[in-house]
Amino acid sequence: MKYEIKITPRIFHFKQPAGTSRGVYTTRQSWMIELTSPEMPGRKGIGECAPLPDLSCDYKPDYEETLHKMCDKFVSEGSIDYKEMRDYPSMLFGLETALKHFECGSIDFYDTPFSRGEAGIPINGLVWMGTFEEMMQRIDEKIRLGFRCIKLKIGAIDFDRELDMVKHIRERFSHNELEIRLDANGGFKFDEALYKLELLSQYSIHSIEQPIKQHQWGNMAQLCRESPLPIALDEELIGVNEPDMKEYMLNVIKPAYIILKPSLHGGMAGVREWIEAANDKGIKTWITSALESNVGLNSIAQLTAHEYGPDIKMPQGLGTGMLFTDNIDMPLEIRDNKLWRKVAKN
Repeated sequence: MKYEIKITPRIFHFKQPAGTSRGVYTTRQSWMIELTSPEMPGRKGIGECAPLPDLSCDYKPDYEETLHKMCDKFVSEGSIDYKEMRDYPSMLFGLETALKHFECGSIDFYDTPFSRGEAGIPINGLVWMGTFEEMMQRIDEKIRLGFRCIKLKIGAIDFDRELDMVKHIRERFSHNELEIRLDANGGFKFDEALYKLELLSQYSIHSIEQPIKQHQWGNMAQLCRESPLPIALDEELIGVNEPDMKEYMLNVIKPAYIILKPSLHGGMAGVREWIEAANDKGIKTWITSALESNVGLNSIAQLTAHEYGPDIKMPQGLGTGMLFTDNIDMPLEIRDNKLWRKVAKN
């Protein structure tokens, strides 16, 4: 089929600064792909390419120029060159989802209970970094909204204060009432990480993401062996794009979990490879967004519902749809601590 592609840059603005141990985001740059064909007038597919500065393996000063080249190649060949695009995961994800949208003629890529509006996907409530008081207010708000799993970004304020915060939560809610996940974003130094993990383990923590910076496979493997807390890999997966290397890394580090972001970890195809490799080794997975707009979020939710089946128990990281003041309208809503696809009533 003969395709045409239009690429439009788009900047989204956060309702409140989004703080991580790597810095604070106030805006989010994306590139929207609109895929059409003269052979099927009136049909289009939309995808979002949303790399994260200083994190995505494909984010370079010439990102937009490279994106145009990749899209031009797709138009000339009429198909995605997955081998060439392995090292450009955010571009691959945008192109994959635009093509899927076009082929289906719908934003519902797969026929699932989620896409039919019959079942929601359980999600965690994300609590951004801030002062102790700000984070406690955000935690109270998430609990008030009915979340039974919260994810705390830590590593920016004093660790003792963060420990007090976790202790305070546990004094109010048992682990049966509230699941706590932590995300350090590589904020711990290796020589202090195990001590901090031991202190945190007193409070029935589900898991901690990326306690130390990536690219320290030996140190991370040691932490996974010795930590009293289950460790999840996130940033560690970035740039590990070849199937053999994925297998090798998981064999070396042996984490309890890996957390998959299509924009960072190989698009939809790469996520499927990671899930298969992890399943073979008894490593559990969940999928999360990477601060995309609702266009990317819908695509990730469609993928999640398809890959994990109709009865998803583990909360996923798909609660980012309310982050922007100028988000793109999509039929998504958070209800009963789940992400739902809104379906028009007859």
